[in-house]
Amino acid sequence: MALRITRAADPIKVERLNVTIYAAPGLGKTSLAFTADAPLLLDFDSGAHRAVNRKDAVRVTDWSDVAGITAEDLAPFKTVIVDTAGRALDVLTPDIIRANPKHGRGGALTLQGYGELKTRFTAFLKLLNSFGKDVVLLAHMDEQRSGDDVLERLDMQGGSKNEVFKASDAMGRIVLQNGQRRLLFSPTDAAFGKNPGQLPPLDIPHMTDANFDGFLGRVIQQTKDALNAQTEAQKEAADEQAWFRSVLPGIDDADGINELLDRAKKAGKATSKLVADRAKALGLAFDKASGAYVERIQDAA
Repeated sequence: MALRITRAADPIKVERLNVTIYAAPGLGKTSLAFTADAPLLLDFDSGAHRAVNRKDAVRVTDWSDVAGITAEDLAPFKTVIVDTAGRALDVLTPDIIRANPKHGRGGALTLQGYGELKTRFTAFLKLLNSFGKDVVLLAHMDEQRSGDDVLERLDMQGGSKNEVFKASDAMGRIVLQNGQRRLLFSPTDAAFGKNPGQLPPLDIPHMTDANFDGFLGRVIQQTKDALNAQTEAQKEAADEQAWFRSVLPGIDDADGINELLDRAKKAGKATSKLVADRAKALGLAFDKASGAYVERIQDAA
């Protein structure tokens, strides 16, 4: 079977995202998550009742409550929220030990058990992704000290934490700055983050503000729009370069080159270089005063 290569000029349509949001206790992770587009909360943390804007939820006390989730179950929803990812691992742990007692000892996982935890949680994320929904993973923040510095980490057990990092398309944290809750996606020396949409720090509206409803849904859509705009811009730039490559060999004088200068400038540096290389091959010189190429004056014999 031939290798299926996605060319640089081929747009990659981003239709769904995995978004991880973490924060210290009490900053409204669940309430924020409920502002996603048509959300369903998988409530592993037993905290849905504390959200000020509670939407539909599944109260999870045993892994069997979610193990059989289907596309039909999620048909009315556009976003699936795992609240919290760390607590989901805690609920999955006894199910792993029940399935294979060798994976546990005294109620705790063995080294093999942690490997199984990572495998099964990753499989669960892939299952949720297969339904085509946006997935929001909530996590508690764990503060760790490195000398005098305080580092922010996800409060999760085992190697599954690394799987969350890898699976996340975007990762943000809720912070409180001068009484204002803010959502930050860019990483720092002390905090994790992924910001593919290049979003600035975002002020989270107060929960009584009309703009609070739908806030996270708009943030996720902004990220998708930014990613899709990048791929579309890449396609347009590649199409322009392809056009210039096809046209330039047929240009054989300064007038022909000069007619292309404005279009080449708009297309970017790579395309402008194609024009400059063709002008050089034709023996033309660039006249800075006129901003155009001219015939090079030959040295007198």
